[in-house]
Amino acid sequence: MKDKLLILSGGMDSVTMLYHYQNEIALALSFNYGANHNAKELAFAALHCQQLGIAHVVIDLGFMAQHFKSSLLEGADAIPEADYDEENMKSTVVPFRNGIMLSIAAGLANSRGLKAVMIANHGGDHAIYPDCRQVFVSAMDEAVGAGTDNEVRIFAPYTNLCKSDIAKIGAGLGIDYSLTWSCYKGQEVHCGVCATCRERKQALADAGIEDTTVYQS
Repeated sequence: MKDKLLILSGGMDSVTMLYHYQNEIALALSFNYGANHNAKELAFAALHCQQLGIAHVVIDLGFMAQHFKSSLLEGADAIPEADYDEENMKSTVVPFRNGIMLSIAAGLANSRGLKAVMIANHGGDHAIYPDCRQVFVSAMDEAVGAGTDNEVRIFAPYTNLCKSDIAKIGAGLGIDYSLTWSCYKGQEVHCGVCATCRERKQALADAGIEDTTVYQS
């Protein structure tokens, strides 16, 4: 039964989840919150939904770019060229982003009579992003359940997987990852040196997938 809503960015993880659970997903929801790479991601999100015949909604959250502090919202030059375990990557945190998105998604799911909101957070995010960790997902699940009389819950099946694990799932599904976006700088092509580009390269290599992504470096 198609009774789930997926928060879909257009990146590797959520696109994998879209294909992995396509028979359960009634609606994909994307957000435009003013991130450097939003336009690149959203184009791929729309493409994959069209290919799978899954309804797609985009909601504007422009207030986040106006009022929130994060290098993701400040242009390509603000993005540090570092691995995720380095201190300066904390600048890419958008405060409580997933909490805001999950809340909106839960309301939309409840309005549509859907039973679950899916999010593609994964273990590689845990060190830097507090709203990707299991404790956060569990707390949001309880809050959403309480706020909807348990009509909607949070489903986050990739929480304890790493990006390489997700890429391996995608390899089995035949996903073309060249039709996804990772780079936080959001320029014409992937920069190849920011943390998300480095993680992308490693995950594809670990999964045995030929990386046809165009990189600057």
